[in-house]
Amino acid sequence: MVFQGGLPDNGEIINFEIEEEPKWVKVKLEDGSVIQIKMEIVAIMKGGNDPNTGLPIYMVQATNIIRMNQVPKELIKKNPAKEKGADGTLYR
Repeated sequence: MVFQGGLPDNGEIINFEIEEEPKWVKVKLEDGSVIQIKMEIVAIMKGGNDPNTGLPIYMVQATNIIRMNQVPKELIKKNPAKEKGADGTLYR
């Protein structure tokens, strides 16, 4: 069986501490946009040992954080009809 998020329920959740803050990777796209991406570790689970080497098997649950750093003005498109819900709020 698998937990929501992809980790199996027969492993052992391992506590961890971040020794070095994750670095942002800056990516310049062909359209002129610049985005930054970094990975954040959510959970680590030990799932037994490799039968061939005996080494522990670790599963890492992570998520990517993406932020827009630069966007050319011509790529920004606003649609006023879709920006607000029927009641005038931003919620739909």
